[in-house]
Amino acid sequence: MLGDSITAAYGLARGQGLPARLEAALREKGHQVRIIDAGVSGDTTAGGRSRLDWALADRPQAVIVALGGNDGLRGIEPRATEANLAAILDALKARGLPAMLAGMLAPPNLGAEYGREFAATFTRLAQARPELVFYPFLLDGVAGNPDLNQPDRIHPNEAGVAELVRRMLPSVESLLARVPAG
Repeated sequence: MLGDSITAAYGLARGQGLPARLEAALREKGHQVRIIDAGVSGDTTAGGRSRLDWALADRPQAVIVALGGNDGLRGIEPRATEANLAAILDALKARGLPAMLAGMLAPPNLGAEYGREFAATFTRLAQARPELVFYPFLLDGVAGNPDLNQPDRIHPNEAGVAELVRRMLPSVESLLARVPAG
């Protein structure tokens, strides 16, 4: 799971973060998986792109790309975000790795036009890659809910991570179905 602070369990015990909880939920459903936590707090899509080879050193069989939140928080040009994510997704495809892209929304303080263009970045990437599993918004059902977030109102708390896992599970299972047998 290539990501940022959401993946890296910011503010939580490591075992309560999204990769660990998602792995546990998948194992409960009978999937023999190990989710490699390749999350770096503060990482942008450019950072994820630059460390992709390092993140793939453990030879995963599929990849969840969960980057973009920090691009939105920093107001990075959506075209740059899109180019970085496209490069990551193209590299994964070239290696024969099934991928899931978890989309992100920009914070509203950057304006409606920026928000539309930022969100459209993820949709365009998914539409251009029919082999991709697309999960439109990583923080679906959690963003903006104070009961599901830490005091910073950005990072999910344990209950928020549980909700992310519950919502993401069908998409992740769809990704696992694309992993070649053997």
